[in-house]
Amino acid sequence: MAGREPEDLDGVTHLGSEKTSYTFDYDPSLLETFENQHPNRDYVVKFNCPEFTTLCPMTGQPDFATVYVRYIPDVKMVESKSLKLYLFSFRNHGGFHEDAINTIMNDLIELMDPRFIEVWGKFTPRGGISIDPYANYGKPGTSFEKMAQERLLYHDLYPENIDNR
Repeated sequence: MAGREPEDLDGVTHLGSEKTSYTFDYDPSLLETFENQHPNRDYVVKFNCPEFTTLCPMTGQPDFATVYVRYIPDVKMVESKSLKLYLFSFRNHGGFHEDAINTIMNDLIELMDPRFIEVWGKFTPRGGISIDPYANYGKPGTSFEKMAQERLLYHDLYPENIDNR
């Protein structure tokens, strides 16, 4: 790959594999990282995941959402195919919407130790109501900690148009 040394991608096993296997049970070990090539700069990486599914822990019925993951990396970054496989692993997981979003964020913090991260789930309505849990984190003792507090207070002050419902 241009601009990358093979050691930069040590531990990345899903990318380029033609024999992808999908796990239907929650599995954070699917997540993989690679080294941030620009750790001297703050920049945002955003993933839009419009096909997230999980199961209601009470009824077993499927819940569908678009999940947004937005982060400012530090040293490590999440590899996108591993994130896709990880999110797919929620397919048979029974958990409330709020738990799923917080679990995703916690797993990504543990994996990457980012400067800042936010995870937002926009679940399609069931029973006439939609639930849109939001969670974030800013590295303690940094300006990102304050940023996370402010974004938590104001993240949905001007909600955008929701077109997946």
